[in-house]
Amino acid sequence: MDPHAPHAPHSPRSPHETMLRYEGRRLPRPEEEVVDQGLDFDLGTLVSRRRVLGFLGVDAATAGLAACGATGGPSAGTSSPASSPATASPSATALAGEEIPDETAGPYPGDGSNGPDVLEQSGIVRSDLRTSFGDATGTAEGVPMTLELTVADLAGGGVPFAGVAVYVWHCDREGRYSMYSEGVTDQNYLRGVQIADDDGRVRFTSIFPACYPGRWPHIHFEVYPDQASITDSTSAIATSQVALPKNACDAVYATAGYASSVANLARLTLATDNVFGDDGGASQLGAVTGSVTDGYTVTLTAGVDTTTTPTGGGTGGSPAGAPPAPPAG
Repeated sequence: MDPHAPHAPHSPRSPHETMLRYEGRRLPRPEEEVVDQGLDFDLGTLVSRRRVLGFLGVDAATAGLAACGATGGPSAGTSSPASSPATASPSATALAGEEIPDETAGPYPGDGSNGPDVLEQSGIVRSDLRTSFGDATGTAEGVPMTLELTVADLAGGGVPFAGVAVYVWHCDREGRYSMYSEGVTDQNYLRGVQIADDDGRVRFTSIFPACYPGRWPHIHFEVYPDQASITDSTSAIATSQVALPKNACDAVYATAGYASSVANLARLTLATDNVFGDDGGASQLGAVTGSVTDGYTVTLTAGVDTTTTPTGGGTGGSPAGAPPAPPAG
């Protein structure tokens, strides 16, 4: 199947097909019991449960015992304030066949769908997003953050989606979006594109974003079939967001420059957020390692299925001043 072929909508599942699935995943050995589906299927089940349990605060060891049917008590796991519960490795998540949820691009995409278009500018393909480029000269200050996304080609069986272009953008330490918010309309920092390597990975150097009123801390991204496609926002094959874990947010927002984020975050939860609230961000919660001193690394695997019709994108509101009013994105 051509991964860049026109999208087709999901077709309804037959009752027979439904019986051949477990927790939404196809059984590789439909004639056998669920417990006899093989190691790969068991790993996929463990991955899915660890993600949900990690979000609920259950440690990874407990999740492993539950998935394997162990009868012993849970291990006494701890997590540091600077890191989040572990998430699955890219290969295991791809094996689980989870498609990243489609989300709004929000009112500040900068992709030409709602005003300015940074994707038309020379220099947009870059790894370090902290500085503006072209005629702009500003720099975004904040706690260092590295973002690593791994894109899996679900239509191709969960293999790495090499060659796709990933556009990333997010707000600055003050909750402002470059090109839109008052005071930074002449800047284009915290926006950039990388091309996925043979492992389907892209890596960006940036700063930890603020929490502004009405939205849980997040990072936006769009996936395009290739670099040549980025100048047309309608060519995106996926639009989604990365949710940032609360423990890392708490540590960052206690540092200078993030003062307003403390009160904003206190009014929110992942469950009540208007984007992540449908599932508490279970499949979009990034894994975070690091510290305020050394900087943080945020990782997430995004499964993209080109056989389905993308339903994300859209502005969800109009550009506003800074800090942004509670937008949909």
